[in-house]
Amino acid sequence: MNDKKYIIEIATSDFLTTRSAVEGGADRIELCANLAEGGTTPTYGTVKQCREAFSVLLYPIIRPRGGDFLYTDEEFSIMLQDIKLFKELGCDGVVIGLLNRDGSIDVPRSTQLVEAAYPLGVTFHRAFDRCRDPFEALEQLVEMGCERILTSGQLPTVSEGADLIAELNRKAEERIIIMPGSGLRKENIKWLAEKTGCQEFHSSLRGKAASFMEFIHPGFAGSAESYTNNAIDPEEVRALRAALD
Repeated sequence: MNDKKYIIEIATSDFLTTRSAVEGGADRIELCANLAEGGTTPTYGTVKQCREAFSVLLYPIIRPRGGDFLYTDEEFSIMLQDIKLFKELGCDGVVIGLLNRDGSIDVPRSTQLVEAAYPLGVTFHRAFDRCRDPFEALEQLVEMGCERILTSGQLPTVSEGADLIAELNRKAEERIIIMPGSGLRKENIKWLAEKTGCQEFHSSLRGKAASFMEFIHPGFAGSAESYTNNAIDPEEVRALRAALD
């Protein structure tokens, strides 16, 4: 048995996938809407229902839309309001990510969000993977008090970005947690843990399940959007931890 304490975070897209992730033993939930767009802010009702139903650590993402991470003043105001609401609901933390036009971290507004969330924890998400200088960004995020950075090593998947993830983890020197995510599965999690020295891991384990609808409209019989739902297999969550052990 490995004596390291590994943390498994699962990105979920609704109440049902959150329930499956919790059933599978997830240590923490990144609660999102629209995972196909990389995750956007979940609704108040979804967060409230999940908070009331599950004792697991709950971190909603604060992202008012898909697309880039360059936000208007109006979008920033929305982010502040969502943090306030989720703080009142008793969430354990939030997930943020803001950039400037030049690819640097938006330090002033990110700092405002961290301060608004306090004493909740703050994860800086994969906006980090689009920043121009990851080592400068690392120091800035440490300085502003972020708990962790979710990263694929500035490449599409953790397998491709593993070298940078390992270097970031060395530079972090336990001042901030480096959490690999994107393309992380049971087949590569052990290798990644050994290569990078990281102890927290993020995966969405996205799957689809057939709808329970009895009536299938013939005009939409072939529509996956109409008759399949997002799903997570609890056994896949258990398999991630088993692969580490």
